Amino acid sequence: MSLPFAAAATQVHLTSQTRIVAAVIAIFFMLMILELIRRDRLQERYSVIWFVAGLGMLAGAAFPGLLEFIADVMGVRDTNVALFSIVLLLLLGLALNFSVIMSRQAAQITRLAQERALEKAREQAAEERSNGGSASAERERA
Repeated sequence: MSLPFAAAATQVHLTSQTRIVAAVIAIFFMLMILELIRRDRLQERYSVIWFVAGLGMLAGAAFPGLLEFIADVMGVRDTNVALFSIVLLLLLGLALNFSVIMSRQAAQITRLAQERALEKAREQAAEERSNGGSASAERERA
């Protein structure tokens, strides 16, 4: 008795209106990414990730059977579980990617701060030598 219900749960039934709305949202999302790049708020190297996500949204809207295929490949009976798993994996991947980027930038900031401190110390030493040298030359003249 529960088997026909489980079989019906694996099929994705989207109305044409739902598919159009999903496609419009995906296209709007990709246009927003282009606008962020144009305004120099998003670097091109990070935009690839978001464009792939937008293309995935567009593919899901255009081909609703694609989610059924992915669920079959994953060995999952319910397409909602497959979709949730895909989104969760993508979010974990993004979090890992941004953690790596933040770690790299923290190391660069530390290195730049150290280089700046060394430059400042050299400038102070040169200034003290030039001030100390001119003061001693004035004392010798007097």
